[in-house]
Amino acid sequence: PLTGYSTDELSAMSIGSLLAATVEEGVDPLTVARESGETVLRTRAGQTIPVSFVVSSVATAAAQFAGDIYVARDITERKRAERRIRYLARYDALTKIPNRMQFQHLLQQTMARTRRLGQGVALLYIDMDRFKEVNDTFGHAAGDRVLELLTERLTRVLGSDSVLGRLAGDEFAVFVDGLSADAEEAGAQVAQLARTVLNTVGASFHVSQQEVVLTVSIGVAFCPRDADNVIDLIRNADAAMYYAKQNGGNTYAFYSQEMNAAAVERLMLKSKLRRAVERDEFVLHYQPKVDLRDGRIIGAEALLRWRLSGHGDIPPAQFIPIAEENNLISAIGAWVLERVCIDLKLLRQTVSNPGRISLNLSLKQLRHAGFILNCRSLFERHNVPPQSLELEITETTLMADPRRTVQMLDQLAAIGLHLSIDDFGTGYSSLSALQQFPIGTLKIDQSFVRDVADDPADATLVRTIIEMGHGLGLEVVAEGVERADQVAPLRKWGCDV
Repeated sequence: PLTGYSTDELSAMSIGSLLAATVEEGVDPLTVARESGETVLRTRAGQTIPVSFVVSSVATAAAQFAGDIYVARDITERKRAERRIRYLARYDALTKIPNRMQFQHLLQQTMARTRRLGQGVALLYIDMDRFKEVNDTFGHAAGDRVLELLTERLTRVLGSDSVLGRLAGDEFAVFVDGLSADAEEAGAQVAQLARTVLNTVGASFHVSQQEVVLTVSIGVAFCPRDADNVIDLIRNADAAMYYAKQNGGNTYAFYSQEMNAAAVERLMLKSKLRRAVERDEFVLHYQPKVDLRDGRIIGAEALLRWRLSGHGDIPPAQFIPIAEENNLISAIGAWVLERVCIDLKLLRQTVSNPGRISLNLSLKQLRHAGFILNCRSLFERHNVPPQSLELEITETTLMADPRRTVQMLDQLAAIGLHLSIDDFGTGYSSLSALQQFPIGTLKIDQSFVRDVADDPADATLVRTIIEMGHGLGLEVVAEGVERADQVAPLRKWGCDV
């Protein structure tokens, strides 16, 4: 039986003696139970069981049969599920820390308390830099493990006067109270905490038997100086975080009013970007590719710009991340490919051998089921030979799903397209890992080329990449060459373009 008592034992007991629910003094627990339809029973072994029950009154002239009939059902599993639902409504299932709703609730309580005490609160908005590359390269399970490790690290270094929460994806936040009343001293305290967080996150993570170094960008806002309510405080800290990210990441920034203008500008770009393709606001510029051996122009790279009325030409660094976040990158990529085909067809009418035109290929384009068929159709429609085009693919795109990616690239290579690795040196792959792909060209990222004439470390790295690339039979291209002093060492080391 449910309670462990025999029928005879139950017959000698009142229903009230089985109840274990706690109620206020002077309140009849049976009355409360009947009103709610739920209570807690105590078993013969002393355990408690939550139950739901219904009561039916028996009205009869025979007094020995008059009374109430109680039918109880064990609802232990339901109560356990309800507790789980309440937990998940307030805490993040992966990291076990407060989610956005609970974090905002705790922050609101703290702001109200510190306001009464005449104290301040600091909010640190933390966003991981390039975390998407971890998911794309190693998979989402590895990405989740990194988030768990990050939470453990942050929890260890944060004091008891701090609360950590996960606001979304790879976005975290910390608020700190008990700060000094002196603004300068409070700023110094929070700056020290921000540096501690940066150093803590900067220690390498081991993911899928690989050592990965990640960084974060941190935005800081103070209550009541920067905002006196939760929503504005989070928004302003977010604006400061974005400012830190725009300045290269792996740093922190304190909020200023000018940052909100930048956030509004980003929101405006996001809104207008959706209609940019329809309004034909994109333009392509072609940057010549020069053979370093004899100075001949042997092709060009298509560079996308967004010509927005009233804003001039907006570079890809400003709108491509927004396009990727909002699933607009495939439509933009398709526009670029068609525009290149149109321009190349016109160019071939006046230039006998214009060389190869290179353009970027996004991961979402590559994964689109009809991408290869669309390419074939496009080349036939514009009468453009695939051999005259080169698709540039980043390391991250290549390593996101190597088995699937190599199959797609083999099909692209089979129709005659030339393939190159873009921005080599910025991802997590090695040249040996890239041998499985049908790649013909290796492009050295411009961040290494920029100081190749002045920085011995960059010079060594670039020379090594050129030697290894040639060793694998790859053509090597140096990106972002703008000065004569960059050309000389590249030509000396045998860089091709």
